[in-house]
Order: sequence, then structure tokens, then C-alpha cells
Amino acid sequence: MKNCRSVLMVVLLFVFAAIAAAAPTLTFKFTTIEVKGAQDTRVFGTNNAGTMVGALVDSAGVDHGFMLKGGKVTIIDDAKGTFTECAGINSAGDIVGYYVNSSGAEQAFLHHGKTFSDISPAGATSSEAFGINDKGSVAGYFVDSTGTQHGFVWNGKKYKQLDAPGATSSLAWGINNNGLVSVQWVDSSGNTNGAIYNGKKYIKINVPGAVSSFPHGIDTAGDVVYSWTDSTGVYHGALRTGGKYYKFDDPKGTNGTYGDGINDHNLVVGVYHTSGGSVAEGFKASY
Repeated sequence: MKNCRSVLMVVLLFVFAAIAAAAPTLTFKFTTIEVKGAQDTRVFGTNNAGTMVGALVDSAGVDHGFMLKGGKVTIIDDAKGTFTECAGINSAGDIVGYYVNSSGAEQAFLHHGKTFSDISPAGATSSEAFGINDKGSVAGYFVDSTGTQHGFVWNGKKYKQLDAPGATSSLAWGINNNGLVSVQWVDSSGNTNGAIYNGKKYIKINVPGAVSSFPHGIDTAGDVVYSWTDSTGVYHGALRTGGKYYKFDDPKGTNGTYGDGINDHNLVVGVYHTSGGSVAEGFKASY
């Protein structure tokens, strides 16, 4: 019996070693994105040229949207708002985001050339836009008159409402060039789940081991970058590529890492927090 136990232990050790060896690994190389003079910098989106968009807080404590292209920062503020945040950018340089209007409500916008256009499904009391593909289709969310949050896709002419089955609220973040949409939705227990909407059905894509999964940017191949929370409520980043999940944290993100945007050239962008979460900085990470 003793010999049998010894043999069993050896077999189990080989099994565990094989599992560990087969565990997926991916190396991420992080670079901090910090706009000079800003109190904090947050990066939410990037296109295939590596141009990034996000939001910053200036030295006076005022929030602005911005674009970072070739090392040059351009402030992008909708004149109708007191606060602007840029969240997504496509290959043509079209930018989506939102501003806060005079009533204190969020208003989604499209920035094309030098022109801002509001994006709002009928009956919306507030809205935000997060993703835009190279065809100009936009993903975001809106709040209806009952206070319920819904995801939406806008193709420049028509809006399509997105509500994941069983969701108490839904939000569409990214949309790729094939029309796949990354959707995050809240279930009856209050946890946030992830899904890909392919035009017909919602395919659940939660990060393994996460309490809540927040799928954000999605590239042409259907790879998704996430934010997710662990059992202590701390945020981390993750990448789903080739059907496998790779978790990551910016080494400087002592109080959380958030994955936000992705392009087709192995680049993800996002935000990390330091100093008890009070200071935010952007990052880009190649993999």
C-alpha cells in the first residue's frame, strides 16, 4: 500500500508539472503615458497607427479630452460641455467619447475633423460612446426615462439597442471592423459579466477567477482587453486572445490596473492607479 501511495504521488507530481508547463504565458512590455503638466492622465483607446485618446486633469483641476499622436498632445473639448472624455479612435482619426452638458448629464459625441456631433438614441436621458470602428459604427450606452442602462450600436443612420439576456443593465464598449461588439452587463446578483455580441447572440467571455469582468476594446481578430476585479475588489487587466486569457498588471499600478483599448498590432492601453487610487496614469503595453 505504501508503495502504491508513493507511485500515485509521483504520478500526481508529473500531472501538476504538465499542467503548470501548459499554462498560457504572455509577456507585456509597459510604458507610462503621462501628459506633461497634468495631475493625472488616463488612456482609453488607440488605433492601428498607435494614436491614443483619453482624458486628463490639468493643473487647475479641470478635465479635458485629448489625443496623443507622434508625441504631440491635442486637447479635444466639446464646446457644449464642462467636461470632455475621449474614449475611442479609428484609423481615420474619428473620435468618440462624451461630455457633461449644462444639466449635468453625459452626452455621447462623435468628433470628425473639427466637428462635434451628438449621439443619442431616442428617449435617452444620458449617453456615452466608447468605441468606433473603421466603418464609422459606434458602440456605447444610454439611459432611458426609467433610469435603465442599455448598450447601443449606431451605424451613422440607425441605432440598435443591446441588452444581454437576463441583464439588469448593459453597456457596449468596443466594436471591431467585423461588427463584433464587446458588451458588459450586470446580472441579478450585481456582478458584471462580459460577452461578445455577433449580431445574433451574446457569447459569454468572463475572465477566469474574476468576480466581475469588464470587456473593453476589441480588435479585428476578436481579441478583447479587459478590466476585472478579484475577491478583494482590486482591479486588474486581462487580454483574451486565441480563446485564452492572459492576466496582467502594470508594475507601477500598486492600486489597480485597467485594460481599456487594443489595436491590431499587439498593443493594449489603459490606466493604472497609485497612492491609494488617487493618482491615475496611462500606459501602453506591447505583447
